[in-house]
Amino acid sequence: MGPNEGLEIPDFRSTFAHNQSISCHSTSGIFIQIHRGSPSLIPIDANSCGVPDPILSFLPEPVDIKSSSNRLLCCRGREGDKIYYICNPFTKQWKELPKSNANHGSVPAIVLLFEPSLLNFVAEYKIICAFPSTDFGKATEFDIYSSREGSWEIARKICFGDRTILPKSGVHVNGVIYWMTTDNILAFDLTKERSQLLQSYDTHGFLGTFSGKLCKVDVIGNIILLNILANTHSNTMQMGSQIKMWSEKQTVVLDSEIVGDVARNYSVLHVDSDIMVAHCGGRTYSYDFKSCATKFLSSEVGICRCFPYVNSLVSL
Repeated sequence: MGPNEGLEIPDFRSTFAHNQSISCHSTSGIFIQIHRGSPSLIPIDANSCGVPDPILSFLPEPVDIKSSSNRLLCCRGREGDKIYYICNPFTKQWKELPKSNANHGSVPAIVLLFEPSLLNFVAEYKIICAFPSTDFGKATEFDIYSSREGSWEIARKICFGDRTILPKSGVHVNGVIYWMTTDNILAFDLTKERSQLLQSYDTHGFLGTFSGKLCKVDVIGNIILLNILANTHSNTMQMGSQIKMWSEKQTVVLDSEIVGDVARNYSVLHVDSDIMVAHCGGRTYSYDFKSCATKFLSSEVGICRCFPYVNSLVSL
């Protein structure tokens, strides 16, 4: 047997697509979701952003985007069985996921987690949904889908306590999923399948990522404050300890020449290390952290969520 017999050697096209998928990181566009409307794409970088079908009509049915992660979207059908789909909008590849035995509810607390790997030419991803337990009162369980296994499985660990998760708040950072609740922040470590509650102090903030860490955004008038999670164990420290759970990272004030009347509260829709997207007065803006530039994005009415996107040839 020759040295390559029995081995599956990727062809040039798959190798190029794989290399491209792990080399492109900066946000090039934002998918926006309008209540009961079709998704659409707003380019951040017009030179590097463009998909052949931004309303995702290549999927078998009308969908709402529920989560995005490193070039992939997780969508859910609006009617009937509420089927989940994973898709790459750039290649129009998609997969239908099997139905879960858990009741995710009408507005699921879904988070998609996909990290491109040098070793995997086919995307391996996970989906995590936090849902109210039907077996235990006042408890939260976690339903996990693995593309490798092709099935859903409910985590062994349960988070007890009477709390309501804000379903659209989910974000993942380094294998940990975070959701805002009505009282605090719920964290779920995907590897250890262990949950933890973090102090928030303000339940009106927005969760995102910044410099590889969890970021909490709070708005005070026209000032947007970014705080980074610094220590998850500060609530167990001795009294008088100077170690804080959150550290202030950055203060942002959008350009008044772009946004006009600044004496209004913003609604932050997205934040990462590249950009922040904020909505105010029926208009949506982006803020570039590197250039400190404010840019008008859209006057679309009814934007309820937005999802960062990077063009990619990653294969499903």
